[in-house]
Amino acid sequence: MQFNITIQRDPEDPRSGPITVGWLRATDKGGVLFEPPERVSFRDTNRASAKSASRCPAVIALEARYFMIKCPFDLHIGFDRDEQGRARLINRAGAAGAVRSGRMSDVLMLVSEAEWRYPDRPTIQMKLPYIFIADEPVYMTQLDSFAHYRRRPLPGTIFGGRFPINIWPRQLMWAFEWHETDKDLILKRGEPLFYVQLEGDGPERPLQLVEAERTPELQSYIDHVSGVVNFANQTFSLFRAAEAARPARLLVAKQRR
Repeated sequence: MQFNITIQRDPEDPRSGPITVGWLRATDKGGVLFEPPERVSFRDTNRASAKSASRCPAVIALEARYFMIKCPFDLHIGFDRDEQGRARLINRAGAAGAVRSGRMSDVLMLVSEAEWRYPDRPTIQMKLPYIFIADEPVYMTQLDSFAHYRRRPLPGTIFGGRFPINIWPRQLMWAFEWHETDKDLILKRGEPLFYVQLEGDGPERPLQLVEAERTPELQSYIDHVSGVVNFANQTFSLFRAAEAARPARLLVAKQRR
């Protein structure tokens, strides 16, 4: 005896067709520095051969789920300790740098030494305004830009992370664990800073990324869930409470004028 179950979605089902994900900047201040997320794609490379990686369905399917965030600043940073042994960042570029030394703390933050994973590997964070949102279950994974070649490798690794953007639309940060503190950290504006991978319901469904309108409902919900990491541990335990307070629809595509 055999039982077969076939599930078909109606065209009106929100979980049929493309998965729509929205992105926005948390603030308009300095927004021109922060370019829109860009789909990771190398399809403009050699396609003459039918066996070229550029035409491989598996490669194309993988690239279609990754989006790149570009570095917004030119930075040349060193690490050392002061006379009292306290960790600090040094702006190696000095007066010739794109970011003034007095404003460096607005861009990069050295995490408290007590919160480092290893005592000899400082952790720094770059503040970014990017927020992603969806109206159906979508998980985002933040990870290194592994498909882009760096002529000058970074002296450490970035922190990855994975969370559901449909109920936890948080502002992203770039977190870096500095393994070789005798080597400077050099970042160039326009180079890949990290990727985000988007996973939704149904691996066969394509992904559509749109710029989202910062509606009052969306802003209210973002405020509702933001900043709790400073006051609570294990914030994933708050997902159920956040979902209960979530309006049915938060994603409204931004209309171009």
